[in-house]
Order: sequence, then C-alpha cells, then structure tokens
Amino acid sequence: MWWDERVSARFRRNLQPTLTYWSVFFSFGLCIAFLGPTLLDLRCQTQSSLSQITWVFFSQQFCLLLGSCLGGVFKRTLAQSLFALFASSLAISLVFAIIPLCHNVVVLAVVMAVAGLAMGCIDTISNMQLVKIYQKDSAIFLQALHFFVGFGALLSPLIADPFLSDTNCILSNSTANASSNLPHIRKSLVPHHPGNLSHYDLPMKGMVVTRVSYAFWIMALINLPVPIAVFFLLYKERMVPCFNSSSRPLLSADELAMETRPTEKDDLSAAVQRPHAAGGHDDLFSCCQSKNFRGASYTYFAVHITGALVLFMTDGIVGEYSGFIYSYAVEEPLSVVHKVAGYLPSLFWGFITLGRLISIPVSYRMKPATMVFINVVGVLITFLLLLIFSYSVVFLFVGTASLGLFLSSTFPSMLAYTEDILQYKGCATTVLVTGAGIGEMVLQLLVGSIIHDQGSYSFLVCGMIFGGLAFTFYAFLLFFHRMYPKPSSDMDDASPDKPAVMDDTGQYQR
Repeated sequence: MWWDERVSARFRRNLQPTLTYWSVFFSFGLCIAFLGPTLLDLRCQTQSSLSQITWVFFSQQFCLLLGSCLGGVFKRTLAQSLFALFASSLAISLVFAIIPLCHNVVVLAVVMAVAGLAMGCIDTISNMQLVKIYQKDSAIFLQALHFFVGFGALLSPLIADPFLSDTNCILSNSTANASSNLPHIRKSLVPHHPGNLSHYDLPMKGMVVTRVSYAFWIMALINLPVPIAVFFLLYKERMVPCFNSSSRPLLSADELAMETRPTEKDDLSAAVQRPHAAGGHDDLFSCCQSKNFRGASYTYFAVHITGALVLFMTDGIVGEYSGFIYSYAVEEPLSVVHKVAGYLPSLFWGFITLGRLISIPVSYRMKPATMVFINVVGVLITFLLLLIFSYSVVFLFVGTASLGLFLSSTFPSMLAYTEDILQYKGCATTVLVTGAGIGEMVLQLLVGSIIHDQGSYSFLVCGMIFGGLAFTFYAFLLFFHRMYPKPSSDMDDASPDKPAVMDDTGQYQR
C-alpha cells in the first residue's frame, strides 16, 4: 500500500466512522449542485418569475452559511455529533422528496433553507470529526472527504438531465418564442443577483408540463442509505436511546491519553491543560467567547484569520468561476456557441473531482503547507495566462481544467495545515468552514455586480485579484506560523506516544 502500516491500521480501526463521514459528505455534494439545472423546471412548478425563483439560491446559500456556524454546537459529545449528522442527512432525503410537492416559491425557498442548514451542519461536523480521529494524519482523509462532495456534485446534474424540459414547461401562446432562450437561461442560472435575468421573458401562466419530480425522487432514494449508515454507527456505539440511554463524550486525544494512562506522563497532563484545549473545535459563537482568549498570543488569532481569508478567496473563486464561466464564454470577444460553452462548468467541476482523487495519495507524500502553496501559485498563474490568452477559446478550456485541478485540494490541505499549526486546540475547523462559506456567497454577488456594470472581461480581472489576495494571505499565514509558539519540550517528547494511544484505544472503541 502507498501509505505506511501505522496509518493503514488506524484507518481499519476507524473504518466504519470514516466511511460514514465520507458518505454524509456525498449527501452534501448531491444537494449542492442540483439546483442550477433544475431551477427552470422548478420555476414552472411554482409558476413564478425568474427573479423570484433565483432567490431560492440565496435561501440555500445563506442557511448553509448559518448551518456551518452552528455546526460546532453538536461537537460536545459523539452522540450529539452523530445525531446531528443523522438528522441532517435524513433532512436532505426528505427535502428531495418534498420539493416536487412545493407549488409555491416561498414554500420552496423555506424547504431549500432547511437543506442549507443541513448541509452547513454536515460540512462543519464531518470535517471536525475526521480531524479529531486522525489529527496529524488527517490530511489524506480530508482529501478523500472532499472527493465525495465533488462526486455527489457531478452525479446530481446527471440524474436530473434526462428529466429536464427541452422546451418551456409552461405551455402558453408565447411558448414558442420563449423556448429559444431556454438553453442560454438554464446555463446562466447561478446563485447571484436575480435581477441579472429579468430581461428574459418566459410565460408564468398556463399548463405545467415537467417531469423533474422523478429526478428528485430518484435522488431521495439514492441518498437514503446515508442516514441509514449514520444510524448503524449510532447503533454500534450503543447511542440509540432504546438500546442505551447513556452517551459517551467525544474526548480529545490528550484527554484519551490521560484517561487510559493515568499513572504515566503526569508532567504531560499538566502541559496539555492549556487555555485552548477545552475550547477547541467549538461552534463559531463559543469560539468568540472571551474565556477562550485568555493567555492567547496575537499569532493564535492571526493563524485563524489568515487561514480563513485564504479559503474566503479560494472558495469564492470556485463559486464565482463555476457560476459565471458560461456567461463569460458566450459574450464577446470569445462568443462561444452556447452548447459548447455549456461544457465549461462541467469541465471545471470534473477536474475539481479528479484533482481531489489525485490528492488522496499525493497528500500522504507531500506536506499540507506545500500543497496549499502549489495551489495558490497555480491559481494565480492560471488566471494570468487566461488574461494573456483571453481571445483563445482553446486556452479557455485548458485554463478551466487547470484551475479546477489547483483549486481542488485547497480546502482540505488548508484545514489540515492550520489545525496542525494550532496543535488541534483552536477553532480552526469552524472558522475556516465559515470563512469559506462567506467567501463563496459574497464573491459571487460581488462578481455578478461587477460583470453587469463593467462587462465580461472583468470576470478574469476579478479572478486574478482574488488569486493574488489568496497568495498574499497565505504568505502572511506562513509568517505567523513561524512566529507561533512551538510546543514545549514535554509535549515534543510525548507527541510520538499520542498517535499510539489513539491507535490502542481509538475514540470509537468501547
């Protein structure tokens, strides 16, 4: 095997929880990508205008961000974390099943808001639990986790595509004229300001003819094994109330070491009881409490902030590039044929998924800091070349694939790197997930407004600026890493024992 026996043994020991968290992230990916291609059929189902239906995007994105902030609330015990994941993954299946029954756009927005909350909880909790299980070995498992969200994001549009309407799905006198705009509108529907689509005229009254309901019911069935897998993990841990009413706290590695070896390393037990040990991996609001700041150096805050800003930029680039690359390609000077331009978002997400798959073995051989450096430099160079060859359609496709590869592993690598700097005692997971979510929402809105006012060329200029800012913030993170206090000699001496303790006990063994 391309990893050593220690990591392999650790993976086998935590096989069921690891596979469960990976499957839950598949639910996340399945839910995040279906809305764009199906939105026109949902507009017909709710008989709403384009401006009204595109606000469904906002309800999902805003509640996803809110769910990411609140996800850390459920980390306090293993039972809370698993019950939150069970409820969230089950909610996504229920959302898929309920969407065909939503004939009012407000009801649809509320349902999508519930899906957003569930997705946010999944995002925070799954990342957090894998970091807690594997700690310094977490990079490779985080890469695999984010491969599954890419796989789900690729699968849901493929499921929906056979059931999408080829012509306008509301039959009226103006149907023939409106249907000619349908492919362009479908590719242009992205989570940005709904006013950008107000100039398209589609009928709102008439007979509704859409088969998209079947796509949602199929996705509900495909996702149903995920909450079942979480339930089996709860059952295995005897946390289902009818089998065992007690739940065991989810202990940190240091607490496990002290619990299982009380007579050894007494000096270590004093060393690990530091101000941030108890406050690590909290929800965003708990992280901001003043009690967690006592005795913290300025570099403690700087590492959190600069790490979040890097992901604010890179995840924002993912959102704005996937959302606007089609609109950029069909406009002058490229004027790509609509059908050809429609392959660009799929190419982008395909190479993100491929990059995450490649990053699984690469992350075992390469440090997370090195991977993030390659990623941000690659993004910057790709945007520079896209600007230089802005009149080349061929290079637009090459640059899109390259950008997907470089952006693919940025989030899991940055999470592993930042948690490692903080010795798994900060609020890095919660802060980074929240920062990434804010960036994805804000930069889409910002770029949509700029393109509307300044023209399509500003799309690449914005990407270049965001890439430059991501590189700058990463340089600051490297600087603060060098300034961050190193662990004491006692901790250094004990650190080789810590993974062994986790291997011997395992936080999922009873």
